[in-house]
Amino acid sequence: MRDRARALAAAFLALFSIVGFALYGLPFFYDFFVQDLGWTRRQVTSGNAISKVVVGPVFGFLAGAIVDRFGARRLMLAGIVMAGAAVVGLSTITTLGGFYVFYFLNALGYVCGGPLPCQVLLTRWFDSGRGKAMGVAYLGIGVGGALVPILAHALTTAFGWRGALRWLGVLMIAVAFPPVYFVKDSRDRAGAELAPPDRSVSVSPSPRAERARPLRQIMSSSAFWLLAIGSMTSIGAIGGTTQNLKLYLSLDRHLDQADIAGILSLLLIGSLVGRITMGWLADRWEKKHVMVLVYAIVALSIPPLAMSSMPAMLRLFAFLFGVGLGGDYMLIPLMAAELFGVRVMGRLLGVIITADGIAEAVVPMGVAALRDSTGSYAPGFFVLVALAAIGAAAISLLPSRQTALSAIEPLESGGR
Repeated sequence: MRDRARALAAAFLALFSIVGFALYGLPFFYDFFVQDLGWTRRQVTSGNAISKVVVGPVFGFLAGAIVDRFGARRLMLAGIVMAGAAVVGLSTITTLGGFYVFYFLNALGYVCGGPLPCQVLLTRWFDSGRGKAMGVAYLGIGVGGALVPILAHALTTAFGWRGALRWLGVLMIAVAFPPVYFVKDSRDRAGAELAPPDRSVSVSPSPRAERARPLRQIMSSSAFWLLAIGSMTSIGAIGGTTQNLKLYLSLDRHLDQADIAGILSLLLIGSLVGRITMGWLADRWEKKHVMVLVYAIVALSIPPLAMSSMPAMLRLFAFLFGVGLGGDYMLIPLMAAELFGVRVMGRLLGVIITADGIAEAVVPMGVAALRDSTGSYAPGFFVLVALAAIGAAAISLLPSRQTALSAIEPLESGGR
């Protein structure tokens, strides 16, 4: 029980720092890059895009294989240090070259210390109640993301935007490194046995008892491609919104920095509600129905979030969008584990999260480029709604676990 609690705390704080602080904190500084360094919206969103497109495919598969072979802990420690150092480094930039160097380091830290190893760590420690465990860990993203706009605004007021970035980078390492250092990779490596699961409820097989299926065979199934397309389009819609929202509210809507910080914080508070609610629902409802609900919330909340002229409505739809955001990332590994099992989770998530990371990176830059060329965010927001709707349609077509595995079995037999 103590080891499981440590694993949960380590995942929570790693996601708090690497995703909550870095992923959702850095866009807070985009308008400062535009105003002080003279860059375009496309340029300030291109650091995240280019770095993840390059780093994701090269290192995502490798990171998944390393996790499967050696465990998550050492990779997470390296990722935390790299992500924190990248945020500190961004405080020194004056050129686009330096901007890209530190964004590359940040992307590498995200791959090594972010969702992929955290998800694998938790799937190896939890059988029954895995949805709740994942939901609690992913609260770290919401807590970190809700705190960082308020903290970044206060630090910027006190030390300027460069000083704020330095403090945020140091805090990331100080918060996340110690708990990960003391965690154990899995119950197998810890030599500890968990209490027997309740046999009155159906639980997923443990990693030791479940037969590993070849990743090649899984990737040949329609279920894999539906999950990949659904997750890529939905996460692209979320990334396109969150990466451009500060630019839109500050430079296009001319809202006060304190008001913007409050809206961004409320969005991530909504994600906390989403993670708890969707994690609870995922343990009780069919997971694909919960995913469709999440994607529908994302699609329906973007237009009023973009177009409302009333501050109260902006806050309301920021909160609702956050609910969808909170459930989205958390449900992908749960759906993958239900469809394909946990023995191949490291490599499988290496593929899916890499693809999702590319979508999350490229879509925001595309939306920003549309804004630079048309003078309006309206075309870009239309694209984001369409992507979320496509994601909902793809997930609605996913088969049950039994159907997905029966489709893979003949492929395995034919391959021998």
